[in-house]
Amino acid sequence: MLLCNNGVIKSILRLRKNGLLKLRQMNCRINGTSIRQYSTTFLLLGSMASSAHVRAVTDFYPIQPNTEALKQSMIAEFALAYDDIPTAIHNYTVLAIKSNSPAIKQRALDIALEYNDMKAALDIATHWVVQEPEDVPALFYLAHIALKAHEYKLAADTLDKILNIDPNADLEQIVAGISPESAADRADLLNILNFSKEKNNPSVLALIAGLQAQNGELDQALTTINRALRKRPKVTGFILMKANLLIGLNDLEGAQQWYAKSSRRHKDNLEVRLAEARFLVKNNEPELALEKLQSIIKDWPDAEEAKFIAGLTSIDLKQYEKAEQYLVDLRYSAKYQNEAYYYLAVNAERKQHFETAKAYYRLVDGSLYVVSRRNMIAIFEKQNNLNDGLRFLTQERVNYPQHASFLYQAQAEILRKMGNKKAAIRLLDEAIKSITDDPELIYAEVLMLDPNMDRDKLDRALKQLLQIEPNSPTYLNAYAYTLALQNRRLNEAREYAELALEYAPEQASILDTLGYIAFLQNDFPAAADSLGKAYNLSQNVNIGVRFAKALYMQGDLDKYTQVLQQLKQKHANDPQLQQLDGLILPLSTKKS
Repeated sequence: MLLCNNGVIKSILRLRKNGLLKLRQMNCRINGTSIRQYSTTFLLLGSMASSAHVRAVTDFYPIQPNTEALKQSMIAEFALAYDDIPTAIHNYTVLAIKSNSPAIKQRALDIALEYNDMKAALDIATHWVVQEPEDVPALFYLAHIALKAHEYKLAADTLDKILNIDPNADLEQIVAGISPESAADRADLLNILNFSKEKNNPSVLALIAGLQAQNGELDQALTTINRALRKRPKVTGFILMKANLLIGLNDLEGAQQWYAKSSRRHKDNLEVRLAEARFLVKNNEPELALEKLQSIIKDWPDAEEAKFIAGLTSIDLKQYEKAEQYLVDLRYSAKYQNEAYYYLAVNAERKQHFETAKAYYRLVDGSLYVVSRRNMIAIFEKQNNLNDGLRFLTQERVNYPQHASFLYQAQAEILRKMGNKKAAIRLLDEAIKSITDDPELIYAEVLMLDPNMDRDKLDRALKQLLQIEPNSPTYLNAYAYTLALQNRRLNEAREYAELALEYAPEQASILDTLGYIAFLQNDFPAAADSLGKAYNLSQNVNIGVRFAKALYMQGDLDKYTQVLQQLKQKHANDPQLQQLDGLILPLSTKKS
């Protein structure tokens, strides 16, 4: 009996832990994408949701226990743990409807939204509002879910209720992420909003403007948002929407003037002033942008985004000392530290302070790790010191084992550049044994191998790649091209190329491979068709030469001459064109 009880206790503890983990994930999603965007009233939900599970447990296990509620909650949690989502949602929906606990309703809504059960979410939110008709967070949930479920009349009525309670509620973001995709749905929602009791409320006007913009009615949207701004000129969302609409209308001068006016009027609005600086950077006015950023930093000394943009803008303006000043301040930033180190390295490299640049690149990790190490390798190459580069990368494999695949490839490429292809292949062999079934490593070796000297090894590697990723257009094309270079199994090669083209129909390299194979098969019309498409996409001289040869073999001499002239104009000094000239000489002789 004791063992049984221990087992039950362990299961419950495991479930509670699971539930808390899932809750954290859900809260992150819901709070990040929905709740925080609604209004300040939703701050209530932020604190409530973070402890929702704990509070729910208290509700499930009261001093005077509700046996039925306890049973349903345990069924729901067990079902959730074992991915029986319908059972979990059903039991939580029943609990939420019967209970007066906001925590239980919150938990039920979290789960319904997490698994995109709009019917259950709508039921829960509706009953929540019936029980607490003036609970603004509950009304926000109902409006949000109603919009998502295409219940536009209910959504509009709920918005009216919210605005009746809180006329200043920020509704302009309520459709964020759930704007109707179809024109019919947008028309329905616009119609309902235009006839709602609160149709002249600035937040409703902003919703209408957003939908009009989505419909491509930018002029009308601008008129609508101007109406909202006349009533509430300080709302950041309204200010930025007008700027974006002006940009969408390609009125860049108007957008700049609006940003300047808004920044003057709302000097204490950091978001607006940063938006102006970002616009100026994008609009190729870095000097003015930097001036605005310096003013922002003076008013907000801890404004990290302003310092980051100022640092990058200073680099572009070749004001390297100033850039370093801004970026150094971000070395301990939770958000910008990695980027700060990277651009400090770039800044030092621009100044040709290569050792300083390498020191900063060494500190870079995360998403910028690979590009930072590539830049370091480039510095070693500039310094004619690739041996030190090799030693550095060997040490990096110890320090950053998670990047071992990239580091092996980088070392192999250095060895190839040093003229030691055999050592490069040996290193890749070692890497492939160490990191099994890594397609990038195998492909790196494929690119190193000689199609004729390493035929068997190359064949095994290509087959392995297609076992790992059978639908990869890159690997299919590589196999097809290798067989073409070897001039064998051409029917099989053509099948690989045609399959690759299905996955990447606009890729010039694949079209080139298919054209080359067709040429080898004496199928000159197909060759000319594929190579012509490849050349139009790439304008590559080698593809152009193959295209011209296919046209010649097809007998289309007029088109051949036309393509040859184009090639001469674009690649006048390419020696391959002399050979093409030689092909047409007999024809010229006959005519004379």
